[in-house]
Amino acid sequence: MVTFATPTGTNNIGILGIGACRPQRLVTNEEICGALGVDSDWIYTRTGIRARRFCGRDENITTMSIAAGRAALANSGLTGADIDALILATSTHSRCIPSAAPPVATAVGANGVPAMDLSVGCAGFGYAMSVAQDMIRAGSATRVLVIGAEEISMSLDMTDKGNAFIFGDGAGAVVVGPTPTRQMGPVIWGSEGSQSELIHQSMDWKDYLLGASHTDRPYMRMNGTAVFRWAAFEMSKVANRTLEVTGITADDLDVFVPHQANARISELLARNLKLRENVPVADDIEFTGNTAAASIPLAMYELLKSGRAKPGDTALLLGYGAGLSYSGQVVTMPPAPRF
Repeated sequence: MVTFATPTGTNNIGILGIGACRPQRLVTNEEICGALGVDSDWIYTRTGIRARRFCGRDENITTMSIAAGRAALANSGLTGADIDALILATSTHSRCIPSAAPPVATAVGANGVPAMDLSVGCAGFGYAMSVAQDMIRAGSATRVLVIGAEEISMSLDMTDKGNAFIFGDGAGAVVVGPTPTRQMGPVIWGSEGSQSELIHQSMDWKDYLLGASHTDRPYMRMNGTAVFRWAAFEMSKVANRTLEVTGITADDLDVFVPHQANARISELLARNLKLRENVPVADDIEFTGNTAAASIPLAMYELLKSGRAKPGDTALLLGYGAGLSYSGQVVTMPPAPRF
């Protein structure tokens, strides 16, 4: 019988630094309203969104991921040579081949490391964090660059009153690695495929390419009412399970960072958790929109940059969306970003 080597990993893992990238173009509600036949207050009242960012011609998943990844490395005091793996959570990379992660790894100075895309929609960042943590614990990596990036604007039908005003583009990144104490709890994650059609692509590319007419193309569609109902109530259960397995209560939280899907959902989740009155709840959605896998790291970055959250704070991260998929995790907030 072969005796295998003992893994060299550690359970003392945390976030070493964080970075962000937001596209140049700011798209206000007023710009979107015309095609929808609504006014800007109609959008804000329902979502808490006033504006979002869309990629320009020279911006995409790769460019945003490189920028956010470089910032996360710089804020960690590291270089690409210190990274052992890269995980890029995205569902909107415009190419099937190659995946975005390998060229991003090379661009940030980590050429040669294992690099992969992970497609789980809005819960993607949480899934990527779980994989990164497990890799480090098992000893297959010491430091992992985790990126969430989305260019959702390319999949939107700007006449769709159900979702054209909700989504935006962006990228957020963190470096996960060894810390003096354990600073990342276990991830509670899962999916409900029975409801996968609540957020879906209107047709697959094969049907589009073989179809008789190209007057329509694949767009993202969403049953907003059903998703709202699922997220508002089921995610409260996931949040409480996450706290339970971490061994803490809502009273121990210093900050709450839910996926930036809808400000009204975030408010309801915070109320259901019975958070202490002074606990800040991420509200990056107001000027960023729903950026799917990028939303949680972007919101964490903004909380730290604004001073509403402090390094060392205990934070509950809660992601949910297409799949339907979800993830919850308690982490210690990283150092405040300088870049």
